[in-house]
Amino acid sequence: MEILKVSSKSAPNSVAGAIAGVIRESGSAELQAVGAGAANQAIKAVAIARGYLAPTGVDLICIPAFVSVEIDGEERTAMRLIVEPR
Repeated sequence: MEILKVSSKSAPNSVAGAIAGVIRESGSAELQAVGAGAANQAIKAVAIARGYLAPTGVDLICIPAFVSVEIDGEERTAMRLIVEPR
């Protein structure tokens, strides 16, 4: 499954569109965010994506988790948001 990486500079509407597209294609999506700003943008995107998909009868749920990722040779903790239809 493709992981959508979200940064603090990501536009929530664009990420929401990507989430909606991935949900329509493969049924679930995963977002990864490192840092408070990135996590904020990711959560906003999930909320917006719910609005995009609601008219088609799709109700999204979000399952948060912590994961370890390596960035520039350094181990960091990231938020992983698994988004899928209810």
